[in-house]
Amino acid sequence: MHIPLPQPAVGTAKILDGRVALVTGSTSGIGLGIARAFAFAGASVVINGFGKPEEINDTIEGLQKETGATAVYSAADMTKPDEIAVMVNLALETFGRLDILVNNAGIFHVGPIDQVSAEKWDAVVAINLSSAFHTIRVALPAMRRQGGGRIINIASALALVGSPLTSAYTAAKHGIIGLTKVVALETAEQNITCNAICPGNVWTPLAEAHLAEQVKTGGLPREQVIRNVLLAEQPNKRFAMVEEIGAFATFLASDAAASITGAALPIDGGWTAH
Repeated sequence: MHIPLPQPAVGTAKILDGRVALVTGSTSGIGLGIARAFAFAGASVVINGFGKPEEINDTIEGLQKETGATAVYSAADMTKPDEIAVMVNLALETFGRLDILVNNAGIFHVGPIDQVSAEKWDAVVAINLSSAFHTIRVALPAMRRQGGGRIINIASALALVGSPLTSAYTAAKHGIIGLTKVVALETAEQNITCNAICPGNVWTPLAEAHLAEQVKTGGLPREQVIRNVLLAEQPNKRFAMVEEIGAFATFLASDAAASITGAALPIDGGWTAH
């Protein structure tokens, strides 16, 4: 597996110094990678997601020790608008502002469309799409009052193309692109940008577990499963690393990206170039 990209040393140029970021679904995987990148760049961060309390505490303490940033945790359930509002208010009450919002929380379900239950559809859409609407709705007034902000929605390559057996997820991620464009247009003159990152396959604990399951059940060599099954649609035949997503999100959150808004930006190894 590819070696993660090195992290910048604490004390180097901090392009997000003094800013406050809220990253949903950030106790592991892509969300945690983005939160770490923001913290290294000087931002204070609000972490959100599920997990065992002791593991979350370890994550927060490790993040603060590693980066020197301040981090707090919200246990908000992203299917519940009232809890989402409390989470956004936590950021504002703790730090006095909210500069960066990353909507990363998501779940995935695989199955033929006629076998997807109404409950599963509703859950996938609630977490992957509706939660982004609820966070943006609550965060925008604060961003407007303080004179600007950055909203980054984590979509997917499946926000740009279709894939069998992923009806709820693909529909929700396509919806994220539409939401991104509308928010960008409504905030275009307010120093607020809204963009969507569309990752392909990313190396996360979930991807690692899925790989192990595929190797076990399929009886194929690990590298063959990676190349011909998991990365079948990804021309570069490698997983992206969470550090790559974090670095790109940091750029989009910075002053250098002030003119980028309303965009759906793939990090997919050429998947959507087909």
